[in-house]
Amino acid sequence: MTSNASGRKNLTFISRRSPYGSGYAKACLDMVLSAAVFDQHVTLVFMDDGVLQLQPNQQAGDIHAKDLSAALAALPLYDVDNVYADRDSLTRRGMFSDQLAIEVRLCDADKIAEIIRQSDVVFTL
Repeated sequence: MTSNASGRKNLTFISRRSPYGSGYAKACLDMVLSAAVFDQHVTLVFMDDGVLQLQPNQQAGDIHAKDLSAALAALPLYDVDNVYADRDSLTRRGMFSDQLAIEVRLCDADKIAEIIRQSDVVFTL
C-alpha cells in the first residue's frame, strides 16, 4: 500500500511486550504519539504480553517505573482512533475487554493480518 496524495502513510505499531521490565512498551507508545503529531495514519495493536499495558490501576511507582496509562489515555487527543487488542491474548491472560484502561477494538489473527497488509510500514516492539 502506498501513501495518499497528502503524504500520509499508514503506520501500524504492534506492541507485544509487557508494560514494565524493559523500555519496549514506552518506546512503542512514544513512537505512536510522535507519528500522530506528524499527521500520519496510525494504528496500534496490542497482542501477546502487550495487552498487559491495558490493565487499569497499575501501580508502576511500586517498582520505580513511570505509569504508561497517561500516555494511553492521550491517544484520542492525538487522533489515534484505531486501537486494537488481540482477543486471544486477552483471554490467555484472563482479561476482559470491559475492564481495560482504554477502549479498544477486539480483533483476531485474521484482522491483524489485514491491518498489516494495509500498512505502508509496520513496527513491532
